[in-house]
Amino acid sequence: MEQTIVVRGTPQTYICHQGAWADLEKELLQREIKKVFVLKGKKSWSVAKNFFPTFEKVEAEFSYYGGEASDELCDQFVPKIEQENYQAIISVGGGKNTDLAKAIAAKVKLPVIILPTLAATCAANSGLSVIYTQTGEMKRVDLFPNANTLVLIDPNVILDSPKEMMIAGIGDTLAKWYEGSAILDQIEEKNVELEVAYFAAKKCQENLFKYSDAALKSMEEKELSTAFTKVVETNILLAGMVGGFADDYGRCAGAHSIHDALTILPQSHKQLHGNKVAYGIIVQLAIENKWTEIKKLIPFYQKMELPLCLKDMGMILSKEEIEKIAAKASQPHETIHYLPQKITAPLITTAINEVETYFN
Repeated sequence: MEQTIVVRGTPQTYICHQGAWADLEKELLQREIKKVFVLKGKKSWSVAKNFFPTFEKVEAEFSYYGGEASDELCDQFVPKIEQENYQAIISVGGGKNTDLAKAIAAKVKLPVIILPTLAATCAANSGLSVIYTQTGEMKRVDLFPNANTLVLIDPNVILDSPKEMMIAGIGDTLAKWYEGSAILDQIEEKNVELEVAYFAAKKCQENLFKYSDAALKSMEEKELSTAFTKVVETNILLAGMVGGFADDYGRCAGAHSIHDALTILPQSHKQLHGNKVAYGIIVQLAIENKWTEIKKLIPFYQKMELPLCLKDMGMILSKEEIEKIAAKASQPHETIHYLPQKITAPLITTAINEVETYFN
């Protein structure tokens, strides 16, 4: 794999501390932004509205984002934003809200400002959007030429988010090491960008192993802690830096291809993104014949209640459905081909079946 690396390392400005959202209007005015369009969620807004500041000099319109990061919703919002002469798009919510906001901002060529309410993905940090169909099937990844303008993280907001979303974020972020290292270990002479990505990927794994248990206890007790903030920033900042600095050399490999393939099955849509990615890690390791590494992960997965197999996700699939997943995951454009193994649909089918046999 030889290609030019384009670094999309971090947002233009990243701020994480208690009360960070209170500085939003000041940050907008510093950028001469006085009229904004705010995309919000539904459940998340019930908590977020208590932290969102009241503007004195900035005009804002609020709208529910629509529930999916899709081309249809993007095209629905674009004309209104252009007609009303908004100066920035603000996302207040989770990953799909954020991905939609970034996609809209890229089309209308406006700054995008992100206030995460979850730490379930690195969407707030990454300069890309994962686009889905209206029915939840993954379509493609769009890369953008401009970095996110501003990310404001208040750990207190995320402390009130559902614990299962944080667990899913842990699963998604753990993949940064297993996917990133699988690609980067193939490169003997790494340039500085790849060294940064490798460090960030390893640090993701180390931080999650060290702090995840205490972070989840903080959520249960509603008490902010260093461990909690560490995991929040690992899931958002560090995770985004892996693909941000390594580009395709560090973004996705086998685990995300398995996730993407699962989305073609309607029964997978009730599963969180990070849970499907966590399962994808296990399948990828089976493809790589790294069963010792799988065994090392079992206690962590069990403690985090992450799925080790399809059965753990309540997915009892037929032979034909497994073969359908394998065929989708092995398509030529899929990132699973960044693994050193020669990837075929039968190889993926075998790995999936081996995982199911081992854990059942």
